[in-house]
Amino acid sequence: MKFIKSLYLNNFFFYLLTSIIGLFVCAFIFPNIYNAVWLLVLGLVTFLGIDILLLYTARTGIEAERIIPEKLSNGDLNPIKINLKNHYNFPILIKIIDEIPFQFQVRDFKILKTIKASTQKEIGYDLRPTERGEYVFGTLNIYVSSPLKLVSRRFIFDKDQMVPTYPSFIQLRKYDLIAFSNNLFQYGIKKIRRIGHTMEFEQIKEYVQGDDLRTLNWKATAKKNSLMVNQFQDEKSQSVYMAIDKGRVMQMPFDGLSLLDYAINSALVLSNVILKKQDKAGLFSFSKKVENRVFAERRASQMQKILETLYNIKTDFFESDYSRLYVDIKKNINQRSLIILYTNFETMDGLNRQLPYLKAIAKSHLLVVVFFSNTELNSIINKKTNTIQEVYDKVIAEKFMFEKRLIVNELKKYGIHSILTQPENLTLDAINKYLEIKARGIL
Repeated sequence: MKFIKSLYLNNFFFYLLTSIIGLFVCAFIFPNIYNAVWLLVLGLVTFLGIDILLLYTARTGIEAERIIPEKLSNGDLNPIKINLKNHYNFPILIKIIDEIPFQFQVRDFKILKTIKASTQKEIGYDLRPTERGEYVFGTLNIYVSSPLKLVSRRFIFDKDQMVPTYPSFIQLRKYDLIAFSNNLFQYGIKKIRRIGHTMEFEQIKEYVQGDDLRTLNWKATAKKNSLMVNQFQDEKSQSVYMAIDKGRVMQMPFDGLSLLDYAINSALVLSNVILKKQDKAGLFSFSKKVENRVFAERRASQMQKILETLYNIKTDFFESDYSRLYVDIKKNINQRSLIILYTNFETMDGLNRQLPYLKAIAKSHLLVVVFFSNTELNSIINKKTNTIQEVYDKVIAEKFMFEKRLIVNELKKYGIHSILTQPENLTLDAINKYLEIKARGIL
């Protein structure tokens, strides 16, 4: 029974069989070829038997193993590898059909490769998940054919492997040292001129070119007979909270990911930068109520706690309750902190409904509102118009884009910082804003 289930006739066999049937039809017109056609039938059956013997003589014709990471990175290309070992003493043609998770909606996955006799080969492909959660890989099916290519033998490996998909830790590694690199411009990160410094004294050191002349220590200069300056430390251990709106406004998709997942990926990377800058990172999400709370701390285990919390954020995309957000912040965050709010506003009316609560939060904390520009509107605006309908569409798109700029100005009027960004630039823009705030000492 196992033999029958694993045996498959290839297309090449049916092509030959169809040709022979055609020759039988021709034999009605040319009877002289009738016996020759039967010889072809005998030859096809003989080679079919030889092909079956070649494939089934070895009990273990090939070995295969699917190698997947411990966890997948959401929104990034993740490498999946398949290690193959050919135990046959002749080259084989293989067809790999891997049952990848249903979330990818790929129904035509197929890889064709040739492996030389008694050799090993590694085959790889990439997967890009677009949602967090558990992904289950099914059976790894490998169909092996000999050089005759008449039949295939199916081998089955690696049934039901589960791998979780976490927020983008690949971005986390990419931006790990950006905040401390001297070559920041290649990443799009701006250098911010420091307009002040704290009064936390560190040491007196010799002046070098570029030091602030206002920090010259004249008494020490007189004693050493060379220019000496006071050096101050940056303020550290400041609390930074990332508030993630998981309401309906964050459901909009972009390049396969929802705005919520872009915010989650950005919050993970930004948390790492915050901790590396010796500040305390915390987060919470909100919709109808405030959930997924991680209090701002600077422990060794803080990044793992933040990663697990971001992974477990789930939502039904209800309407967000900003009044509850304000009450929760007032109750649980007593120290003045930097609050980076990931949300989205499409119109001034949408902002005005929530503006009283944002103003109330900004009285006690430094609030940065992060919201998104609609990239689809940009494509409509930049498109050449040919019809009246396209002109109407362009005017409406420009109106919505103008409202986004009005939202920025309205927030600025009340001392609320803002970031208007495209989803793909969210992480860099958020890091820029945090570094700007740190450099200017406005927290």
